[in-house]
Amino acid sequence: MKRFLIYIFTIISVTSFAQDKDKEKEQKEALKKANNYVYEGNELAVNDDFVSAEMAYRKAISKEPTSVAGAYNLGTSYFNEGSYNEALYRLQQATKSATSKEEKYKAFHNIGNILMKENKCQEAVDAYKNALRNNPTDNETRYNLALAKKCAEDQKDDQEQQDDSKDDQNKDQDQDQNQNENKENEDQQDKEEGDNKEDNKDQGDQDKKEGDDQKDDEGKPKDDKKDQGKGDDQEKEQQKPQPQQGQLSPQQVKNLLEAMNNQEQKVQEKMNAEKQKGVKIQTEKDW
Repeated sequence: MKRFLIYIFTIISVTSFAQDKDKEKEQKEALKKANNYVYEGNELAVNDDFVSAEMAYRKAISKEPTSVAGAYNLGTSYFNEGSYNEALYRLQQATKSATSKEEKYKAFHNIGNILMKENKCQEAVDAYKNALRNNPTDNETRYNLALAKKCAEDQKDDQEQQDDSKDDQNKDQDQDQNQNENKENEDQQDKEEGDNKEDNKDQGDQDKKEGDDQKDDEGKPKDDKKDQGKGDDQEKEQQKPQPQQGQLSPQQVKNLLEAMNNQEQKVQEKMNAEKQKGVKIQTEKDW
């Protein structure tokens, strides 16, 4: 039983080893074909036959998806043709497949150049820094990094100015809007006041009309004149001496005294007349 198990294990090990050998052989053949397509594409690119070169590089990638040379050269070709989005995609693909620092350095360097073409300066700074991490001695990448930093700073300043200008514009718009709203409120208030004045005027005209109807030809209120006449009569009555109950008025007392005086005077005159008739005239003194 023990021998059988060992025998089985040996058979499995031999089979696995054979499969690995076959797989490795297939990978080598695929890589060889991919390199041949890359070489073919390079020849076509030198002769400015970009369309044919692109097809050769694509064949290389289809044979070996991890082909760094195929992705890198295809991306570089797109870059030379001005197709920056495709170039960026292929070069990023190359950085993921690259196994050596040299391959990564070249890919990141060209990525930085593409980003600078698209004015993505801060992203270009990051790309050049990655290139220098894999090849710190490259002066061209260092120079490009300095340009990218200056570009990024300028863009930052421009953005801040645009933000400030936008804020000022928003403030002006808010101020204009507030002024318009205030003006609308004032206009509405003036309109309401005008309506109230018109209503008050109409009411005043109505009151005036009613007042005119109550006035006579002299412009005096009819009721007031009537009431005024009554008031004058009442005032005159009040000014007259009003006899109190059980007493004579001064005028009545005066009239009564005059009558008494006249009566007394008449009686006195009558008595004097009678005396004169019965007395003799004395001419001499009677001693």
